[in-house]
Amino acid sequence: MRRHWKSLAFGLFGVAGILAGFAQGNGGGTIPKGTTRYNFVVPPGFPVPVLPRDNVLTNEGVALGQRLFNETKLSGNNTQSCASCHSPASAFSDQGKAVSVGATGAKGTRNAMALFNLAYQHDFFWDGRAPSLRNQALQPIQNPVEMNQTLPKAIAALSADKTYVAQFAKAFGSAGITSTRIALALEQFELTLLSGNSKFDLSQRGLARLTAQEQRGARLFQTPFNPRQNQFGADCARCHGNGPLLSNFEFRNNGLDAQPKDPGRQAVTGRASDLGKFKTPSLRNLSVTGPYMHDGRFETLEDVVAHYSDGILPSATLDPGLARQAGGVHLSAADQAALVAFLKTLTDNKYLNGSNP
Repeated sequence: MRRHWKSLAFGLFGVAGILAGFAQGNGGGTIPKGTTRYNFVVPPGFPVPVLPRDNVLTNEGVALGQRLFNETKLSGNNTQSCASCHSPASAFSDQGKAVSVGATGAKGTRNAMALFNLAYQHDFFWDGRAPSLRNQALQPIQNPVEMNQTLPKAIAALSADKTYVAQFAKAFGSAGITSTRIALALEQFELTLLSGNSKFDLSQRGLARLTAQEQRGARLFQTPFNPRQNQFGADCARCHGNGPLLSNFEFRNNGLDAQPKDPGRQAVTGRASDLGKFKTPSLRNLSVTGPYMHDGRFETLEDVVAHYSDGILPSATLDPGLARQAGGVHLSAADQAALVAFLKTLTDNKYLNGSNP
């Protein structure tokens, strides 16, 4: 079992993982005078990401971004930071909350996505409306339901702090605090959030061993659901892949509603074919990032697996692969438990404790 997964997951990315230890991987480009390049080390078995050449990671920029991520001055009443809804201890998610509560007490409409391995992604938010992290970073700050701050007031608050004035000058090589620089610093920090040391990853490196039940779950994860070919797996890999990222990050309607209440991707593209489609998240760190789905409707992983087993609802934009399954992949109780056991091996305790690979 372990060798089979290794050939799929590591055969594709093994060379990149080996080379990553010898490269900073920050895409070339120049850095501001007086700064030092950040040593971006790709986790073993992962591909080397394409990082922005116009915002090269530096130790100074990353440190500033991390401070801003935890800065309550970016909210209108100085009570919330990015970290308020993206806690490092829960893989930068808002664990336990279906939707987050903003600075004014207003509730959002979508679950706060966990943050890790963002360097490999190209669209952000559940509906993919942000094409880059720098674009994404400023939206929650200005959203009245979230941090409820204006950019001019945020800039004024930071500019009144001499330590921020000095830190921005050091990170960017010249004086000045602007919204663009706030976004770039946050982007730098978030690009460094790498998770690749779960029990499953360690098993691929020969440093841990999956139980029989976890191995059964891994087989179910990989195996398609195609009764005509005598295949009765959970078909997870079709959307979540066999590689280390555990998602193709595409937008899919996964059968939650016969009449989707949230337009999802359609609100961005305007296409009727995108109604009810949401970004496919990575399955890493699932045990600490619930509730699940874009609206946090499922409290447990058992609920999630039960949905894919027998709860798929048909609709006009339902993912074609799910549409072929006639309501689900129909797993036995034992197989559902095995799949949950495997999914729990994808939690990276090292990452939760504040350490990257």
